[in-house]
Amino acid sequence: MGFISTSGTKASMAWRRFWCAFCVLAFSLTAGGGAFAQGSGSGSPAEKPPAEKTLKDSQKKIDEIAEASRVLTGAAGNPECVWLGRRVVSLLWRDDLDTAFRHLDLYDRFGCPSAHIQATFRCLVRQGDIDPKAQETLNGRVHGCWLNPGLPPEPATAAKAPAATSGGTAPR
Repeated sequence: MGFISTSGTKASMAWRRFWCAFCVLAFSLTAGGGAFAQGSGSGSPAEKPPAEKTLKDSQKKIDEIAEASRVLTGAAGNPECVWLGRRVVSLLWRDDLDTAFRHLDLYDRFGCPSAHIQATFRCLVRQGDIDPKAQETLNGRVHGCWLNPGLPPEPATAAKAPAATSGGTAPR
């Protein structure tokens, strides 16, 4: 009735161990091939992102949030409100409304003031167009408008001024 064979158990365990070791070895050799190729030292140091730049960027973000906490009173200065609010305004500027509204739901859930989002976005729109490829410019403007929604618009640059022509003739 309850016949259990113990003679095949040791052999089957040996086969299982063999196959497990074989699979681990095969996987490590195939997955490790890319890592060995990257570590060959043929790439220049400029291709690898420096750790100090990443550290500097994260320290800058921390400093900006701390600055907002010092400057702003009320919930708009809370770190979670600053982080989420600036993301919402940036997403609205880039016309990513679906993601902006999802972030806005979180912003509201933390009890952050929705009027500050409106004032910051109004300030950003008054600032004028931003070069879409210059991400740092957008982040800087959003941060400036977050700290002071009544920020006056930036003066027009010389590149946006109309080109003067001599004698009404168009250049060719």
